[in-house]
Order: sequence, then structure tokens, then C-alpha cells
Amino acid sequence: MKILSLFIPIVAAISVCSTALLAQARTDAYGVPFIEVTGKAEIAVEPDLATISVDFTKLDKDLNAARKANEEGVAAMLRIAAKYALPSGDVRTNNISVSMKYLSIRDRQKPVYDEDGDEVGVREFQGYEVSRSVTIKLKRLEIFEELFNDILATKPTRIDDVKFETSRLIELRANAREMAMKAALDKARSMTSAIGQTVGKAIKITEGTSSDRYFANSNGMANATNVASSSPITSVVTSSKFGTFSVGSISVEASVTVVFELN
Repeated sequence: MKILSLFIPIVAAISVCSTALLAQARTDAYGVPFIEVTGKAEIAVEPDLATISVDFTKLDKDLNAARKANEEGVAAMLRIAAKYALPSGDVRTNNISVSMKYLSIRDRQKPVYDEDGDEVGVREFQGYEVSRSVTIKLKRLEIFEELFNDILATKPTRIDDVKFETSRLIELRANAREMAMKAALDKARSMTSAIGQTVGKAIKITEGTSSDRYFANSNGMANATNVASSSPITSVVTSSKFGTFSVGSISVEASVTVVFELN
């Protein structure tokens, strides 16, 4: 009992000492009294660019047949690009990939095991899978819906991505950062005035409590990218409401954390 009664005050003393050290470290971080605040800003803008990535994957036991079917899909995309007079630099075809696909079949009457004793079955060759994708960058969003419907008519394996962007991204991010800085200063002034103090010079500025975000908020995105993804993929499914598509807006966000000296 005596040992216990002596031990408790010692632990308490260590705890108090540790707390004091942490407080001292916080006070001495900048050598002066300070306040740390975060400012955030968001700018909504109508997009003027769209990027559409389309994949064509064909499976056939005849390699030439699989390759021909794949090439036909890619050629159809290039014809669409020509139809809408898209600049060649805005249309990119990625490298072709070819792989051999197998299906493992297990027979309970004649099980097949690997060298580790695990049942693996018999590998049955399914065919050659030939894949290639085409990416289009569209700078005239007024033709997006018509062009996208033409793309769907080519019966692609899937729509990899539909992304709306703005050509003013650098400018808008700079504006958002400036607005975030002003928001941080206003917050600091509001907080310090409540206790009769004023804000001095900025001691430290850090951009973002997390990475700045840039994203699209489109009413048509769900319809534009609702694509079947079974394997092998043979069809594309889209919403019947696609006719009501609207681009919506893009949000450019910025946040800054600022340490101000207190007067």
C-alpha cells in the first residue's frame, strides 16, 4: 500500500510536466503570440471542354477475327471525329493490347490438382482478347449530346471516362487561392476582435489542408457513363433520360492555412 501511494504522485507529476512542455513548445513555435486559421473558397464555372475515352475489346479464338473487329470499332470512332471536323490533335488512339484468355473448368469426376495439391481444373482456351481505346477531346460542347449518341451507336465495350473541364483552370485556381486568403484574414480579424486584439503580419502560409479540388457537377454524368461491364462485354446500356442531358458546372476549390501574429 505504501508503494502504491508513493507511485501515484510521481505519475501525476510526470503528466503535469509533459503537459507543460507541450504548452511551452506550442507557445515558442513562432516566438510570438499567434492565431492559426483556415480559409476556403469555391468558384463555379461553366465548362468549355469535354474528354471522352472509349474502349473497344473483342474476344475471338481467331486472332485475326478479334483484331479485325477491334479495328472496325476504332475506325468507326475516327469516322465520327471526321464527321464533326475534330482536329487530329484532339483524337488519340492508344496502343493495342492482345492477351490469351482461359477458363478454368473443374470436373468432380476427374479433378485436376496443381503441384501444391490445390484443385485447379482444366484450362480451356476462350480466345484472343484484343483491346484498344480512343480518347476524344471536345472543345464544342454544343455538339456533345449528338456526338456522344453517335459514339454509343458504334457499340463500344465501355465508356472509360467522360470528364468536363475548363480551359481557364489556371486562372480560376489563382482566383480561388486569393479568395481563400481573404477569407482566412477575415476569419482571423473576426476572432481576434472578440477578445480585443488585432491581427498582425502573416508568419506562415500553407496551401490547402488537403489537396485543392477540381470537379464537375453534371446532370448528365450518370447517364453518360452508365455502361455494362460484364466479361466478355458485348453491350452498352444507357439511360432513356439521356435526352435531358445538361453539362452543369465545374467547381474549383482552394484552401489555405495561415498563421497570423497577434497584436
